[in-house]
Amino acid sequence: MAGNMSRKDGLTEVELFLQRYPDTRFIDAVLIDMCGIARGKRIPVGELPTLFAQGLSVTASLYALDATGDQLDVMGRGFSDGDPDGTAIPVPGTVAPMPWAGPEHGQVLLHLDEPDNSAALIDPRNILAAVVAAYAARGLTPVVACELEFYLIDKQRTANGHPQPPSLPGTDRRDRLNQVYSFDTLDYFGELLDRLQDWAEMQAIPTSAASAEFAPAQFEVNLEHQSSALRAADHAALFRRLVKSAAIHNGMEASFHPKPYPDQAGSGFHVHISLLDDKNRNIFAGRGERGSDVLRHAIGGLCAALPETMAICVPNIAGFRRFQPDLFVPLSACWGYNNRSVAVRVPPGADAARRLEHRVACADANPYLLLAALLAGILYGLDEAADPGPDITGRAAGDAGPGKLPLTPWDALATLEKATVLPRYLPSTYLAFYAQAKRRELEKFITAPSAREYAWYL
Repeated sequence: MAGNMSRKDGLTEVELFLQRYPDTRFIDAVLIDMCGIARGKRIPVGELPTLFAQGLSVTASLYALDATGDQLDVMGRGFSDGDPDGTAIPVPGTVAPMPWAGPEHGQVLLHLDEPDNSAALIDPRNILAAVVAAYAARGLTPVVACELEFYLIDKQRTANGHPQPPSLPGTDRRDRLNQVYSFDTLDYFGELLDRLQDWAEMQAIPTSAASAEFAPAQFEVNLEHQSSALRAADHAALFRRLVKSAAIHNGMEASFHPKPYPDQAGSGFHVHISLLDDKNRNIFAGRGERGSDVLRHAIGGLCAALPETMAICVPNIAGFRRFQPDLFVPLSACWGYNNRSVAVRVPPGADAARRLEHRVACADANPYLLLAALLAGILYGLDEAADPGPDITGRAAGDAGPGKLPLTPWDALATLEKATVLPRYLPSTYLAFYAQAKRRELEKFITAPSAREYAWYL
């Protein structure tokens, strides 16, 4: 599988890490499950060489747990098949310290050792690896950058148990203002943001710009472009763990919940993508800011696939609350140049850096599945020379563009189950597995009565 390494290389990485961090006693062997949650085992550091040489036995169903950690026995995987073990192996270059846990702790990212292109793939990282391999076979390399939005929230909940913004550090005033791009907000939370930057460097997660967003204590941090889509997804997955840990260290909490406050902006997961050919040329470039015909075909494929990808872009019921007019969240499969209200945006800039920006996904989307779905849509666009239709200028209203999106979890899952684009590039067995798992999670969620239900119907 992609990401494997020889015993010699593995031991070299281990030796370099231990030379630099000799006080390390424990290593978190991290797996990223279907919901994007970091799970795994904490092992003594002395077992790290063996981990690289032999891998780690883990139950494969770890990759299929729901958001609460329950095993739902989807398609007979879990209870019905006896919950067999698989072997997880380290991802090269991911051995790193865990600064929030002190000098005795480190971590390494793992992925399941599964046959390439197997119909039974269950590790989301391997789903993405299969799509990346399809690009490589065509002499193409996706260049990907992720932008993640998140909220800082007070550890103390409101009287009714809801989240609330934290107090501005150094004051007794709670952050209540929507000061987008405010330097004052960055300064108030500067200690945490500085720590986040320092810790990201220690973990080789290449962060770029940070900005205050459209709601109290909401931020966006950009991750740098990567010529490996797998590495870009690794960074996004580990970055979320890092942000939550840094917030706790600073007496707060961080959340990638897509809509923690009904009357405030949601948190998105924006993805920038360009394509390089085998001569390292950006094939989206050409015609200045309009981009090449290949760029238009890629956008056409993304727009065609977008309804099918909604269940992946918006993995939980809360995320659908983001999709409201005039919140810079698209309501239809539309595109445009330098327009933040559309689903697929072509940003301005130098022609050599021409790219597209996908603006639909929620901040809690699984990075591997999200990138796999987007890259599958682009491949479809290239294969079919897809026409994206006219670009949208100005405000993209709910009825703009070629088609409305499924904006409830039930509709999104039903659309995925009837997909015709994604199964051409992603394992149909896994798409069915994901849809069933999310449907069971949704059914489990709605069986629990809420405070609103009692208020309305009791």
